[in-house]
Amino acid sequence: MTISSSLTTQDVRDALLGFLEPDQVLDDSEQTRAYSHDRAEWADFTPPLAVVLARSTDDVAASVRWAAAAGVRVVARGAGTGLSGGANGIENCIVVSLEELNRVLEINTDERYAVTQPGVINDELRRIVAEKGLWYPPDPASSAISTIGGNVATNAGGICCVKYGVTRDYVLGLTVVLADGDVVELGRRTAKGVAGYDLTSLLVGSEGTLGIITSVTVKLRPLAGRDERAVIGYFPSLEAAGTAVADVSRAGIVPAALELIDHTCLSAVDDWLHLGLPSNVDTMLLARIDEAGAAGDALADRMADIFEAAGGTDVERATDPAEIDRLFQARRLAHPALERIGRLLTEDICVPRRAVPEMLGRIQSIAAAHDIVIANIAHAGDGNLHPLIVAPDGDDAAKARAKIAFDAIVASCLELGGTVTGEHGVGLLKLPGVRTELGPRVLALHRSVKDALDPAGTLNPGKAF
Repeated sequence: MTISSSLTTQDVRDALLGFLEPDQVLDDSEQTRAYSHDRAEWADFTPPLAVVLARSTDDVAASVRWAAAAGVRVVARGAGTGLSGGANGIENCIVVSLEELNRVLEINTDERYAVTQPGVINDELRRIVAEKGLWYPPDPASSAISTIGGNVATNAGGICCVKYGVTRDYVLGLTVVLADGDVVELGRRTAKGVAGYDLTSLLVGSEGTLGIITSVTVKLRPLAGRDERAVIGYFPSLEAAGTAVADVSRAGIVPAALELIDHTCLSAVDDWLHLGLPSNVDTMLLARIDEAGAAGDALADRMADIFEAAGGTDVERATDPAEIDRLFQARRLAHPALERIGRLLTEDICVPRRAVPEMLGRIQSIAAAHDIVIANIAHAGDGNLHPLIVAPDGDDAAKARAKIAFDAIVASCLELGGTVTGEHGVGLLKLPGVRTELGPRVLALHRSVKDALDPAGTLNPGKAF
């Protein structure tokens, strides 16, 4: 293969082996194709010239430094669980995989922070800090398979972010390899700090376009003091469930989680895992309350009353941890369950909570208008909806209709004052929508930042904006 800089694949391999071990460079066509895209296969991708399995910050820095000098682009990759094409390979690129940078380097129980490499799986970090009586709240539905580095790169949210915030709220500091291969330390390890611009927050959510993150310092919370119970309600329609969500917000209740799962998702999960989920309901709302004692009980009662007033039936409370985990497992596994029945085009819109009923209704209308199956899951408590557009394998006509439906959902979201991505990132799939949302002047500001930090366009060009 020849690339625009006149380097061949063998040239690239030989150059990388000047500073990496042989088992750190993958260039076989099967290997490079396996690293050529994340889970957004609907987005364009090109297999990289080679894949670097980085094992240190120095490996990343040397790879970027060489690429910048050679005119080769660099795409950083974690576990490849992204849903917007942010880690998809592009022409004339190498992929730098951070999966082997997978150690938790420090846990400070006094100051309540941890220092972790980017390849650590989210659930693994949560498990390790829990042994010290600490808690890392951000919990994307992919927490069992997604990495901290990927979570930081997309500013991932999750099931409990309605109350506890998203990834950015927990990132104190970063080690970052810049576009010229230099390494900088950003942020702090103190409880407060306002020295200079907040470059740490700038890097969070930048999708690998401004720097490659090789360590993350995250803020932790105490694990004790939470007394969990769940409130479950079944609704005759998506709109009725959306009304309950808006009413919860209007009442000033901030649950630890408020998740929506429709019939299609419930059936797909139960057909796969046989969890004993109900098969005769249209939509389930699942709330988690974690205030302790009588205050938590009273909040659960108010939540149940709101569910019933909005048309919820069989509203019940659960306090058994195993039962709560089983119900939330259904939410977490909805996406892979649906992948078993067709190719998914995953939306990630976020609308004001008051607009949730209207947006859910519009999604149903769009599905009908384009003769396409759209399943619905949502972090409903903060208005972050995930319509999952299903196209059977090999059905090109359904795939074409799915893309039209995708764009129609984005347009409706913007009409209702929403944003085109709540947590998955822009990647490639959301580029048209984000350009409409931001407008020319704000896009120019983004380009100015990109040009300042990466003037040659080495790092993941063409993504995020």
